[in-house]
Amino acid sequence: MDITPIQGLGLALLTVAAMEAFAYAAHRWLMHGPMWFWHASHHASRTGHFERNDRFALVFGLASCLPIFMGTQLRLGTAWTWGGVGIIVYGMIYFLFHDVLVHRRVAHHIVPRSRYLRRIVQAHRLHHAVGTRDGTVSFGFLYAPPIPVLVATMKHAPGLRVPVSTALSTAPRAAAETQG
Repeated sequence: MDITPIQGLGLALLTVAAMEAFAYAAHRWLMHGPMWFWHASHHASRTGHFERNDRFALVFGLASCLPIFMGTQLRLGTAWTWGGVGIIVYGMIYFLFHDVLVHRRVAHHIVPRSRYLRRIVQAHRLHHAVGTRDGTVSFGFLYAPPIPVLVATMKHAPGLRVPVSTALSTAPRAAAETQG
């Protein structure tokens, strides 16, 4: 199905929103489930530039190419192309938030100052405060429940490896680096 550029932008934005729901489900029930053997590397200290968990980026990157290929090469309609664009945009946002801002896999001096960015960073640090695949919180990447809700949930989490107050600390840069 062919759609107008305005409809395409709308579809791409809807796809970005849908990808957050997909990413939540994949993170919670696949990565912390049967695919833990890949994802566990993300919850351990990294010894090089890459970790086994990075394979997910390759899988999802290839998956984003499929609808673009279907829309452009197989001529199944521009709606497919715009959907693929939405997946790629989500991947870029994810990379900037997760890999750059939270885990500092690219060197920078950005200090999250907005309430939203601080909440995302703190929620992800709480997620990494648990060293096992069970008992952790906050599986989304662009949305996080309020921090007090996450803290209350974690009080008795099995496998808690650092105190919640340490996980919430935004001062030490090492906290983000040592948590994978």
